[in-house]
Amino acid sequence: MAENIILIGFMGVGKGRTARALARKTGYFAVDTDDLIESMTNMKIRTIFAEHGEPFFRQLEQRTADWLRRNVRNTIVSAGGGFFMTVKPGKHDTVVYLHSSVDAILKTLEEHPTAKRKLKKRPLLQEMDKARGLYEERLPFYRKAADVEINVEGLDAEEIADKIIKKLKVVQAKKAEQV
Repeated sequence: MAENIILIGFMGVGKGRTARALARKTGYFAVDTDDLIESMTNMKIRTIFAEHGEPFFRQLEQRTADWLRRNVRNTIVSAGGGFFMTVKPGKHDTVVYLHSSVDAILKTLEEHPTAKRKLKKRPLLQEMDKARGLYEERLPFYRKAADVEINVEGLDAEEIADKIIKKLKVVQAKKAEQV
């Protein structure tokens, strides 16, 4: 396995859910860059954007990327939607782009039981025209940054994790090791 598997993709595509499913199946740890940033600052992402703006948030992402590069191995990293712009993976890391259309992402978010909360915590999804433009702008960068692209439309996190395991030939953990 690569030192780390870094999941990238547009906000709301399911990187966090997939990382947790992949961790359950492989026995590796999973970390979420947005969670690390919220823990480091003791602020929610939406608050950081509102009070300090996107450039400050990108600085925090860079700091988090630097920390991950120095300290984290054999881990599944769920990266924020724009994190790929700062992350420079280690030479043995594998970057997996979780691809879905913006319409499918929005539909999945809107159908989630906690849809209102999920949309509220994503400040860049507040204006749909801007979000669609951002998606189109980032798409070629996601593809360029990725070692592997997985189409996730219509799949749940377990199915996506299975596709990643198969594609990367990751060994699944034995049940006894997961306890």
